[in-house]
Amino acid sequence: MTEHKLNINTKESQQTIDVDEYQFEPIKGYPMLHWKGKRPFQSTIFFPAQLKETYGEPSEYEGKDWFNKIFWGDNLQVMSHLLKQYRGQVDLIYIDPPFDSKADYKRTIEVRGKNAVSDATSFEEKQYTDIWSNDEYLQFMYERLIICRELLSNTGSIYLHCDWHKNHLLRCILEEIFGAERFINEIVWKRKGGSSNPSSQLDVATDTILSFRKTENSTFNQIYTKDTPDVKRYIEERFTNVDSNGRKFMKSPIVSPNKRENLIYEYKGFTPPSNGWSISKDVMEEWDKAGRLFFPDKGGRIYRKVYLDEYPGQPLSNLWTDIFVINPMALERLDYPTQKPEALLERIIKASSNPGDLVFDCFMGSGTTQAVAMKLGRRFIGADINLGSIETSTKRLVKIQQEITSKLALNSETDATTYYTGFEVYNVNNYDIFRNPVQAKDILIEALELTPLDKNTIFDGMKDDRMVKIMPINRLAARHDLNELIMGFDYSLYDKRRDANPLSPVDHITLVCMGHENDLAATLIKEMKDKGYNIDVEVFDILHDRGELQFKRDSVADVVVENGNLVVKEFFPMNLLNKLSFEKESVDDWRILVDSIKIDWNYDSTNFTPATIDIPEKNQLVKGIYKVPSDAGNIRIKITDLLSESLELSIE
Repeated sequence: MTEHKLNINTKESQQTIDVDEYQFEPIKGYPMLHWKGKRPFQSTIFFPAQLKETYGEPSEYEGKDWFNKIFWGDNLQVMSHLLKQYRGQVDLIYIDPPFDSKADYKRTIEVRGKNAVSDATSFEEKQYTDIWSNDEYLQFMYERLIICRELLSNTGSIYLHCDWHKNHLLRCILEEIFGAERFINEIVWKRKGGSSNPSSQLDVATDTILSFRKTENSTFNQIYTKDTPDVKRYIEERFTNVDSNGRKFMKSPIVSPNKRENLIYEYKGFTPPSNGWSISKDVMEEWDKAGRLFFPDKGGRIYRKVYLDEYPGQPLSNLWTDIFVINPMALERLDYPTQKPEALLERIIKASSNPGDLVFDCFMGSGTTQAVAMKLGRRFIGADINLGSIETSTKRLVKIQQEITSKLALNSETDATTYYTGFEVYNVNNYDIFRNPVQAKDILIEALELTPLDKNTIFDGMKDDRMVKIMPINRLAARHDLNELIMGFDYSLYDKRRDANPLSPVDHITLVCMGHENDLAATLIKEMKDKGYNIDVEVFDILHDRGELQFKRDSVADVVVENGNLVVKEFFPMNLLNKLSFEKESVDDWRILVDSIKIDWNYDSTNFTPATIDIPEKNQLVKGIYKVPSDAGNIRIKITDLLSESLELSIE
């Protein structure tokens, strides 16, 4: 680990800070997958995180207070942040990353009531787009899987959920990083039945889950099942006997596979098998006394009774056919795209972790991994770049937190599980301008008043005779982010411009970013100069240079304290109203636009710790009126709309 200086641009200032740089262990390297523009990923630097919210109380783990953690930010930066404290500490990683499915995943946003003078009571919003170039996708996954390996403990393992689009390539990358000898299983999950609309190819009904271990000492707990079709058929065929108490059982032979002289003995007139029994005479008598032996009426062999109500099932194979996608009416369904069933994560977490272990998911989505980890008494860390994911997961975890607290209050003496229910929410790099990176580029094009260009170009627009390239949003632009740009230049056009006017730049380029490494422009100029091209480059940093640019319309609210109550009289989320094509006057009840209200009655000006949390069910509305506690001080209220955008206000 070495120190590294980095320029950090914030909304308030630009500052240079000393940060830690982490070198990675060399990857295994064989087999090695190659793609255009493959870059070594041998180190990363520490990125700061800001604690924003705290829910519940800490739990004790190994003598210290523990809070679970959720991070909003690019997961490469989140994991780089985690290396400082959790390198080699994570016991299980499950990730459900983009599949490169060439699809846009959308969520339906719908008002909570019909008290609006408009027909547009719902709309679809992209949560993320799964459209990549092959090389871009592989580099994206390569870098993140390398850091995943660094975070894993020596007993840890990783489960990567994918489908037919890239499963063969992802396995090659995993073998390159972990080593082929660290491969555990290729799990085939049959997630649905047959299609009712056959086409020109066989219906795809399965996903693939690839599992690898950090070392040979990985945690594994055998899982048994009674629910697969094969096991159900086995039960029907074998458990055909019933004892005097009405208990079903199957007859299991008591035969030694190899000849054992000490196990050859007669018992109650029954002669032993040629190799002998599989148990000693003492054990035979013990089983007999317990009524666990079956004696045939007309001679033959003695069998052991295996009772169906004690039968754990068959050991789980790598073909999972007993878990289906979430039923549209299921209580766990959150209408979040690509949400996975809790039963799937429960199986993985039970198989490869123990109570108290640390579980990590850096493509959190709706928070299924975190929800199941909390229910099973595991600690967890989660991350996602989409603010909608953070809000959805937070609501889900608060509800489970409340359920567990209520259960423990009723069954404190019978439940021996240690639950880790308190959790904190962090931002990495404090990039809160764009809640949804999918829409960030469109918002920037509009705000910067760029002239759109043909989709076949590498640039995103043009302004004042300069070509504009929008760099990755919600994270610092780094030198390696320039590779896509360098590979995508139209060099035949540059050759013509250079030949026509050798002393002039072949292009004038503006890079738009949210914070950047301080030599970003100089690096691009040098790279192109080495290729024989003179270019002019400037950087527009949104956080530092934005001036009067407005990327979103702020929400407004009227919140007062009257008669001992905190009362929300009005709330108008302007972006949401715009998407719904509503005017303020068309909303009779502002609550139809609200997803949740949270209140910290004694806000310390840094960490929002809500004591009152109003999260209504799907068809209900927030209350809007809340009793002020007698010990209230600086009150902080957070109102979150259906787009997951929040307005926070402080009230003395």
